[in-house]
Amino acid sequence: MTQQDLDRFRKLLEDFREDLLSTAAVRDETSSTVQLDQQSVGRLSRMDALQSQALAKAGKERAERQLLMIDAALKRIDQGEFGECVECGETINPKRLEIDPTTLYCIECAQ
Repeated sequence: MTQQDLDRFRKLLEDFREDLLSTAAVRDETSSTVQLDQQSVGRLSRMDALQSQALAKAGKERAERQLLMIDAALKRIDQGEFGECVECGETINPKRLEIDPTTLYCIECAQ
């Protein structure tokens, strides 16, 4: 993989990381504990609020996992290991990396 390719993937990863970090405050707010006055809010409204909270928590956990994977991919770029399958050591198809630059496996090992 050329230095130009590595620079392009680094930029892609850093942009993705920045997008995730820029929305972190919203995710934190929407996944916080639901406080509803049971006297003024109906049962369905409470259930809807709890469901929304659960979805927000799942989104927050997914974003945190993605941030870890991005950081690991950036570290692999720095160590000269980016684009190599961690299972077999073969080069991962660049088209596969364009879809998900955090991928660790070539298509054969991923199956």
